[in-house]
Amino acid sequence: MDQPPSTRFRERVRESFARQNVMRTIGAELTNVDYGMVEIEMPYSDALTQQHGFLHAGILSTVLDSACGYAALSVMPEESAVLTIEFKINLLSPGRGERFLFRGEVTKPGSNIIVSDGRAYAIGDGPAKLIASMTGTLMVVRGREGLDG
Repeated sequence: MDQPPSTRFRERVRESFARQNVMRTIGAELTNVDYGMVEIEMPYSDALTQQHGFLHAGILSTVLDSACGYAALSVMPEESAVLTIEFKINLLSPGRGERFLFRGEVTKPGSNIIVSDGRAYAIGDGPAKLIASMTGTLMVVRGREGLDG
């Protein structure tokens, strides 16, 4: 990928993430921002599980969507905003762990459409375990009132 379009890309991603009430509600934190890559971490919470005690697929999808989207935002021009227009998730293993790591990385940057790939890992005893993967398609939004970052 090219150089960052803005020296503020980390600040823009952090500011936008801070406005996502859903991330705060589920206890997710933005822990790493690089050009074209972000990481979000979240502790296990019984309140976010399905009937078998695994992290619910909807929660996995929500956080991976944010990871992919913020990776895309990091490579966008400063005056643009990001919106997801499509994603596909593969649930690879039950979501069991003490913590979860969600990593989004830009696979294909573009001026209007960006593709990002995400991976979710369960962290507990032993090595981190890959539990889900996502491919997301994100739109670069320009000139829409009320959409910022």
